[in-house]
This record gives sequence, C-alpha cells and structure tokens, in this order.
Amino acid sequence: MNDTTTHYRACHLCEAICGLAIETRGEEILSIKGDALDSFSRGHICPKAVALQDIQNDPDRLRQPMRRNGEQWQAIGWDEAFALVAERLADVRERHGNNAVAVYQGNPSVHNYGLMTHSNYFLGLLKTRNRYSATSVDQLPHHLTSHMMYGHGLLIPIPDIDHTDFMLILGGNPLASNGSIMTVPDVEKRLRAIQGRGGKLVVVDPRRSETAAIADQHLFVRPGQDAALLFGLLNTLFEEGLTRTSPLPVMGLEEIRAAIAPFSAEAMSARCGIDAIAIRQLARDFAAADKAVCYGRMGVSTQAFGTLCQWLVQLINLVTGNLDRVGGVLCTEPAVDLVETTSGGHFDRWKSRVSGLPEYGGELPVSALAEEMLTPGDGQVRALVTVAGNPVLSTPNGQRLEQALSGLEFMLSVDFYINETTRHADLILPPTAPLEHDHYDSTFNLLAVRNVTRFNQAVLPRPDGALHDWEIFVHLARAFAERTGVELKPTMAPEMMIDLALRHGRYGESSEQRLSLSALREHPHGLDLGPLRPSLAGRLKTSDRKIQAAPPVFLGDLQRFAETVPGSTDQLLLIGRRHVRSNNSWMHNYHRLVKGKPRHQLLMNPQDLNRRGLLDGERVKVRSRVGEIEVEVLASEDMMPGVVSLPHGWGHGRPGVQMAIASGQPGASANDLTDERHLDALSGNAALNGVPVQVGAA
Repeated sequence: MNDTTTHYRACHLCEAICGLAIETRGEEILSIKGDALDSFSRGHICPKAVALQDIQNDPDRLRQPMRRNGEQWQAIGWDEAFALVAERLADVRERHGNNAVAVYQGNPSVHNYGLMTHSNYFLGLLKTRNRYSATSVDQLPHHLTSHMMYGHGLLIPIPDIDHTDFMLILGGNPLASNGSIMTVPDVEKRLRAIQGRGGKLVVVDPRRSETAAIADQHLFVRPGQDAALLFGLLNTLFEEGLTRTSPLPVMGLEEIRAAIAPFSAEAMSARCGIDAIAIRQLARDFAAADKAVCYGRMGVSTQAFGTLCQWLVQLINLVTGNLDRVGGVLCTEPAVDLVETTSGGHFDRWKSRVSGLPEYGGELPVSALAEEMLTPGDGQVRALVTVAGNPVLSTPNGQRLEQALSGLEFMLSVDFYINETTRHADLILPPTAPLEHDHYDSTFNLLAVRNVTRFNQAVLPRPDGALHDWEIFVHLARAFAERTGVELKPTMAPEMMIDLALRHGRYGESSEQRLSLSALREHPHGLDLGPLRPSLAGRLKTSDRKIQAAPPVFLGDLQRFAETVPGSTDQLLLIGRRHVRSNNSWMHNYHRLVKGKPRHQLLMNPQDLNRRGLLDGERVKVRSRVGEIEVEVLASEDMMPGVVSLPHGWGHGRPGVQMAIASGQPGASANDLTDERHLDALSGNAALNGVPVQVGAA
C-alpha cells in the first residue's frame, strides 16, 4: 500500500488536548504534526505528541495477557485470565470480606474515556471501601474545595487566560505541564499575550521555573508555606478596603474576615519567606487590575495546608470580584457535562482503618494504602487491582509500598508495561494503544479555557486478539458476576454513551447546535462552542444555591495552621518539578522524550552546596525520615536557598522492570524520600512538597 492518509485527532497524553495531523501509510506512522486547523490548539503541540509513535511501536509494550510464574512471565488467553481474576478475587472476599480487596487507579484513567465509562462496571462489583487513586497525590484539595464551596467537586472555576489583565500563579508551571486543571494548549503564547496587552504575569514558586522565567515578577516562597502568603494577601485585601462586591449569592465572608484577622502580611512574612511590603504590594496590584486571576496548582495542593491554599485561592478571586467574571475565573459549559450528570460527591463518610484518614467521593487517601496492606487485623488489604498506575513511583514512601505489594495474596494490573508496580502483579491485562481506540475528552473539556468539543476516531486498527480498556472491564465484570452470582446491568459501548450525552446536553437536540456523535464526526478539527462566560450562579449545587465561603471544616483547620511551627530555616526542604518531555512515571521509555541531557538530577542553590562542601555535578546522598537515595546534584541559581528539587516519576533501576530505555537512565525516585505521614491533615492529600531532607557526599 503506497497511499497515505491524514488523520485528525487530539493528543490525550496530557491535559492540553492539542489537535494532531497524523499521516499514515497502511499501519505505518509517517509523521505527527500539529493540526493548524484545530479549533483549540491552533497548530501547537509539545514533544509528547510526537512520542505517540514510540508508544505504538514500543517493543516493551505488552500485547497479550501475562501471568507471573515466580520471576518469569508467560502469555495466557483472555478467557483464562478473566476466570483467574474472578476466582482469586472472589476467594479473597469470601475469606476476608469486601474491604480485603483494594483498587488503585492512576492518572491515565482520566485520559481514556473507556476507563471513565466502564472501569466501575467491574470495580463497583467489588463493593470495597478501599478505593484509591492518583487524585490524592495531586489534586484532592481542588475537588474538596469545590465540593464544600460550590456543591460539586468538579465545579472548578477556570482561569479566563485569554481575557485577563493580571495572572498570579502559585505552585504551577504551565510551560512544563501544559496547564493542569486548566486545559490550555499553546499556553506560552497565551501567557505572553497577557503581557502584550499591557497585563502582568506573576509567579510564586521556590524555583525559578520555566514559567517564572517569562514572568514580569517572580517571588520565591518557602516550600509548604503558600498558605501563609495567601492569608497575608487576603487579609490585606480586607484591611485596606481592596475588595469588590460580588453579584453572586455568598454566605460567610464576614466570618472569614474575623477568623483570619491574626494572619496579617506582617505576621505571615517570616513564615512564607516574603517581605510583608511585597505581600501587601502584590495584593494591591492584584486588586487594582481590572480583570485578575489567582491560580494555584499542584505545588500548593501537595503540601500540609493544601486544602487551605485552594480555599484561599477561591476567596481571593471572590472578594476581588473576579469569580465568575470575564477575565477572572469562570466555569465551563461543556457539551458532556459531568457536573450535571454525576453526584456532587461526599466527604468523610468513612475513614481508613489504620490512620483514620477521611474518604472523599468514595476514595481514601493513597498515603494510607501501604499501611492498610501491612497492618494485620480485620479488614487488612490482601488483594489489589491497579489500573493505569504506578504507585511505587508516584505515591509517598514507595519502598514501603513495595514491601506491602510483595505480601499480597493476589494482584491484578490493567496496564501495558511491566513497571515498578506491575512487576509485583500475578496477572497483567494490556489494553490497546492510544492510537488504536477512539476517545472523547469528557474530563478535560470540563477544565478547558474555552468551551470545546471533538470526537477522536482511532487512527490505526485494533490488532487481532486485542481488547480495548472498556472491553476488558466488561469481560471482568461478566466473569466476576458469574462466579459470585450477581446479576449485571446491561451496558453499551463508550461512543454510544457519549452520543446520548451529547444529544441530551446543552448543545444537543433541543439547541441550535444539535450536537450528536455523527455531527462531531463531520468536524475532525473539533468544534469551538465559544468563550467561557459567567454561569456559576445557575450551576451551584449547594443545598441553598449559595456559595459557602466559610465551610466549618475549613475554618476548623485554621487552628492547626496557627499552631504549626515551621522548621528551622537551616533545614533543606525538598520540592518536585515537571518537564514538558515527561509525564509522571510512564513516559520515560520513549527515545524521543528522554534523548538529550538527563533531566533527573537534584537541583540545589550554589550557596547550599558550598555550605556542605559539595561540588556541582558530583553524586550525593539525599536522606529523609523514610529513606535514602543517591543522585547527581546540579548547582542552580534558580533554586531558592534552603530548597532542593527532584522530579518525580524516575527510579527505574528496580529489578524485574521490563522497560529497556527507561532502565538505561533510571534516575532516582523522589517518592523514596517523600513521607506517607507528611500530608494535608484536612483532606489526606499527600504533602510531596516541603519534605525535610539532608544532603551529603555519596
């Protein structure tokens, strides 16, 4: 076959959902480029999109079910695999109870609509309260804040980046992340456009990140103390009369003003490491802007006061009149609206067995997973199902989790790699590759900076004998239901679910757009449904349809904040970092992404190196309460003194991993240093930033 075909679809490896033009000849990928006609990304792509070819052709990617036999793996048939899972999990439940089976779902789950629509078709049958996911190492404070304030954990206001005059970013590096709870392709041009129209970009970060490097102002902040800065900003806004009245129905603002009165800029300055004069000036500049956005992302979520940080971010936008305002933060109105079609969530209906951590939305904080496996007693976890996740590298104290995994009675992984986690599984079920199945971005359209929609058709045919993710879960459900005598509800293919959602959504059959799946197929470059607009008042899901600005559980956490004494300023604190060529732990096996200079070193300010008699480029040992790693250190003036930075997702040198390129430059795992006891006590989210460490010669 000599004919070439160009396919159009979005890349779904990260949140930006950039449009692609993929040229193929038969089943050979000839090129992957940005789609200049894409309604959202405007031709922009990042290096990850080009790596789709490496994923497709990766010889290490599993193509059939694999069963572990000691240290060896053998291929087995699908029917045998499904029967094995049903028998082993049913046996564990019958002997030890439903909660003896745990589930962990990784970040790629939300990048695959088949997992979104069908994973619970099987996992829900397990009836376990031991459900975990990457949410609690990443973004749980976002969801809990929206749940408490707006009545739904997915009703998250998004920065109106294309119309704002002032953007304040804390704990975010969108030039590396391509957004993150702000789906925003081509983000650098959008940020520079703020400056081009006379606006201002301010970044607060313990590292002068790629985004900070293009900002008008960068402020170093002490890791784990962003809440102190935010309290100082909010207090200044109240003290100096810089607030604006909001047309939104709001409850509790006066209560907040009184509660945070002790947390003035002067009182918070030493704690966050920023001069009180600078805090007050930042508050004045933010309030003076006609349209402003305060945006806090992963760096402020993954710390001991992560939920307070996200609450304060919302309050700063609210009291300056920038919540639900063009150029401020706005909620999306997507074609498939999960806010309208799903429950608003629940919090603290039960707690973890050992440490008493609260659930959110039916999930427990993943920091509790290892102890639930290792601690004997009624309800001890004895079997685990992992889905598209690698918690050994992505959750706190990975070495302890490894110890826990080795003692399980049975472990199933739905994944297409033998990685640091799945090497412990008894059975691995691999789905089709990204380009072999269709896709709809129900999650990231909900978080996008414009209302957009598209249906992504498969680029390559499904190989003979392969199953899509959703089909794997349907077969697992059928086998488990037959083994346990449960009657299954009927289901349908994901694309049929999306078609129904489109037809009955706000742009569906009763609207001018009349969207349906067939209509989207006629728009391979996607459809732009318009800019974000004020809509929050009509979308609130609180019982009284008012914004709850002062949830009692948040006010109750102020005492913990006030009583917490920051550690010595002589102590080194560890933070993470992201890179545009990396995505958590699973994108290090592709040559196009890992070529060039290594990017997994420890960054350290030269002053800190000199104090310890260390040299730029040498091997060092980094120690924390939970472990020790050895890594190369690089001197960097971009680091705040007293702070060191190590990217997460590395550490591929463990035995049994079958990812040749990743194992060739393994790096060290930051989560061999992070501490499962160091968390946000309010939400249970892991506190991966601000971890105390010591650094010395190797």
